[in-house]
Amino acid sequence: MRKSLLKNGIVQIATPHSTGTGFVLGAEGLIVTNEHVVRDNREVVVYGFNFRQQIVPVVYLDEKYDLAFLAIPEGFEGTTLSLEKEVPPMLEDIVYAVGHPYGADYVVQAGNISALEKVSYGIPFIHHTAMLSPGFSGGPLVNEAGKVIGVNTFLVNRDEFTGFTLPVGRLSQQIREFKNSKMSVAVLCGNCELLVSEASIESHRCPGCNNAIQLASAIKPYQPIGMALTIEQLLGRLGYAAKLARRGMNNWDIVKGSAHINISYYEKSGLIIGDSYLCHLPAQDLSPLYQFLLRQNYQLEGLTLSIKGNAVVLSLLIYDRYLNIDTGSRLFEHLFKTADDLDNVLIEQYGASWIKEPPTIEKIEEDNFPELLK
Repeated sequence: MRKSLLKNGIVQIATPHSTGTGFVLGAEGLIVTNEHVVRDNREVVVYGFNFRQQIVPVVYLDEKYDLAFLAIPEGFEGTTLSLEKEVPPMLEDIVYAVGHPYGADYVVQAGNISALEKVSYGIPFIHHTAMLSPGFSGGPLVNEAGKVIGVNTFLVNRDEFTGFTLPVGRLSQQIREFKNSKMSVAVLCGNCELLVSEASIESHRCPGCNNAIQLASAIKPYQPIGMALTIEQLLGRLGYAAKLARRGMNNWDIVKGSAHINISYYEKSGLIIGDSYLCHLPAQDLSPLYQFLLRQNYQLEGLTLSIKGNAVVLSLLIYDRYLNIDTGSRLFEHLFKTADDLDNVLIEQYGASWIKEPPTIEKIEEDNFPELLK
């Protein structure tokens, strides 16, 4: 199994509240992630390397073991991952945590297993040294054969970084119980561990112990308010599906031709920022490109070109008190079109290169992967 095949089985998950990672288990017909990634959402946006953004329903919630299952996107034909059922993990085994931290497309962190099924918070976890960071939640921990040995949940930083991963045995058991139940949507009671369906739940209470629970299908759809609503309305006017563009709290990602534009709203300061990372700087002879950027900054109305790291960035900044649907539509349409035009000019005429990954994310070099993951 090559690294590219592993990559194609990983999905990014976005909700109006957070982002995270999931992985496709084709044999089970499910996407696996953490419950806390999809919490308070009946449906989420998923997207990957071989399919565009789609909205899929949450079909299983399990707060106790921090698991959630999603439906596989319609028309998905990519590679899927498989669970390790034959070779148990051992102490000091090399493992790889896979995820999408900070919006990066694909990052793998290597580490070693430091404890097997060590009980923390009443649940046995695999402890390992693979560095997890925000966005890795719900992603797989894989062995050198590329098979899933657990679901990454969280990181503790005491004397050293320790990743916590729910073992594959527990994941397999939860999948088996859900599939055997024949329920289309279910929730596991965190108190008595009864699997509850739409047909058996009453008044958001577990029929076995009367504990408060909620099915994903009973969660009210997210409704934006205030400035978030205004931004989504203006995106709709411009022809973009705001639900598919959501990337966490007050954050949206737009694709216009070859350009990717991220829109963020900072409620405390009232600042709305639209950033498009256009390209990487050329390796040499930067003067012509710098002169072009300076000329453009005099000519571009309401937009600014800057250098961040080794990337050229086109930005729009506006305060919420000056934004309404009419003005916002004009401003963002100008940003989207300019970004789509400028990245091609910089690459074709000034020797810049396409940005494939966000430049601020450190990744393992490919030579550090075992052959099976390349």
